[in-house]
Amino acid sequence: MEISTNLVRELREKTGAGVMDCKKALAQASGDFDKAVHWLREKGVAQVAQRAGRAVREGLVASYIHPGSKIGVLIEVNCESDFVARTPEFQTLARELAMQVAAASPRCVRREEVAAAVVEQERQIYLAQAAGKPSAVVEQIVSGRLEKFFREVCLLEQGYIRDPARTVGELLGEFVGKLGERIEVRRFARFQLGEALDSAAPISA
Repeated sequence: MEISTNLVRELREKTGAGVMDCKKALAQASGDFDKAVHWLREKGVAQVAQRAGRAVREGLVASYIHPGSKIGVLIEVNCESDFVARTPEFQTLARELAMQVAAASPRCVRREEVAAAVVEQERQIYLAQAAGKPSAVVEQIVSGRLEKFFREVCLLEQGYIRDPARTVGELLGEFVGKLGERIEVRRFARFQLGEALDSAAPISA
């Protein structure tokens, strides 16, 4: 089928992929724009997966100061090459992530960083709250509340502040597909004027 130039241009603007890749994606998707976007993302992630062993030692440290200067964030975002680190897209991503930390106040990057003792403490609280209910229901309640806990405290599992239907992890995946390199959030620090020091304590082991 014939693919219009306007559709190719629109797909390129949305995904950042090359013209030939956009044409191929639209052909594979029989002209369906959303399917073509999905195909390109899968292709980008697949290309990155082939290089999974490469180190992500480049990147940048981004900062964000919230209007009023009462909340500030530093975040380190890594990629494979200095070339990608200097692109406007990567720098935009890093700033968006810093703003996410300022607005949503996560306490770690990913759930694997949450200490087992903290998870168990949360589990005991939810078990006590569900006391008296059938055991099968209790397990569902505890599991559901733990998932909600992770979505609140883990940056990659939070809803993206500009589009809560997507997680931050999904946003990161989109940029991986667009830029063609592995991208990782290594660490961040969030400061809020007047907060107690222990309130910002990490929950990782």
